[in-house]
Amino acid sequence: MSAKRRVTIALIAEEAGVSIPTVSKVINGRPEVAPATRSRVERLLQQHGYQRRASTGDTPAGLVDLVFAEIESPWAMEIVRGAESAAHEAGASVVISVLHTHAGPGRDWMERLAGRRTDGVVIVASRLSAGVQDQLRARSLPFVVVDPEGEPAPGVVSVGATNWNGGLAATRHLVELGHRRIAMISGPADMLCSQARIDGYRAALETASMPVAPELIRRGTFLVDSGHDNGHALLSLDDPPTAIFAGSDLQAFGVFEAARQRGLRVPEDLSVVGFDDLPLARSAWPPLTTVRQPLQEMAALATRTVLAMGRGEQPETRRVELATELVVRESTAPLRP
Repeated sequence: MSAKRRVTIALIAEEAGVSIPTVSKVINGRPEVAPATRSRVERLLQQHGYQRRASTGDTPAGLVDLVFAEIESPWAMEIVRGAESAAHEAGASVVISVLHTHAGPGRDWMERLAGRRTDGVVIVASRLSAGVQDQLRARSLPFVVVDPEGEPAPGVVSVGATNWNGGLAATRHLVELGHRRIAMISGPADMLCSQARIDGYRAALETASMPVAPELIRRGTFLVDSGHDNGHALLSLDDPPTAIFAGSDLQAFGVFEAARQRGLRVPEDLSVVGFDDLPLARSAWPPLTTVRQPLQEMAALATRTVLAMGRGEQPETRRVELATELVVRESTAPLRP
């Protein structure tokens, strides 16, 4: 192909040996294309750097798509605030999609996306299949994953936090307060951040030459009910913990309620540490000791990165982890003799 020859749908169709409508269907995410044909067309679109916005003069759409698996917690609202702030600074707006599944974006979502213009996609705490990645790349749509569920595929740009360091700091704080029976409530086993926080918890105990007791590690969701139910289970043990590190602030609030229902006081009888530092953590009673995860900053960085990629800029690194920080408040105290 000549370097001066414009990359058009007709050119892609000619090289792929298919019709122009078939290439158009692939670009627009339509389902009625054979998988082998779709793969061949997408490969050519990527190879030739096809730009869907060529017909509109490369004018930015002024929109960033923010895609959630779920949006039922204050955690998601912090992400929205960060993304909206960064988009506003760039003169853009945010379009929010909720998938109601952690399986990641599927065909229906791709078809809706294809029906309008966007400058890029920020995908939050969700899986991202190879097929969706190929379709986004075929349409020259930049995308960034925030807090990915699993290890991102090579080449995928992602933004997260130092979850291992956060788990280490939270547990070390409890160890330094004299606690020896320290429990951990984590999130779903298949989420990268969940395992990293457990690994940090384990590292802190091992560094202090303390055993890691399997019965003191519980898994659940990052929601209040999970903290409540797992808190009850831990406090029902014959040798219950004197401190609990919860994998989220919402879980910690559930532990607060479980302790109250059992006649235990926080922090006099039970120390509790959360993770996230949501605005509610400061106004809880007692105010929650927690690991600050820079949620707004994570979302803002992802949004700025997507917009920069849309301008043809390449990120310096594919994986960015922003620092976490232990915030000590009143829900933790030295172990009582």
